[in-house]
Amino acid sequence: MTEATSPATVPQWTLGDRMRKARETAGLKQTDMAEEIGIGRSSIINYESNRAQPPRPVLVAWALRCAVPYEWLTGEPVFKRRGGIRTARFSTFPPVTSADLCALAA
Repeated sequence: MTEATSPATVPQWTLGDRMRKARETAGLKQTDMAEEIGIGRSSIINYESNRAQPPRPVLVAWALRCAVPYEWLTGEPVFKRRGGIRTARFSTFPPVTSADLCALAA
């Protein structure tokens, strides 16, 4: 007789998990990320450990710097109506230049 196995569960990533994953995939250390988007390293630590909620400008800068869709980073897809059907639209970002980051910081 075989035992019943529990159904597979899909891991749920928090915002902090996705922020950390994006930063690491971009090859950035916490100190590098903090310097590039103009925030303190302690803020990076707090965001990635879900102790603080980052403001929208930080999320936008993070997504741009890591070249990930903002929608993926926040876990909130943007829905558009097409022919009466709601579909998720995930965008991609072009590569980020230092000029882009400077413009965001200004």
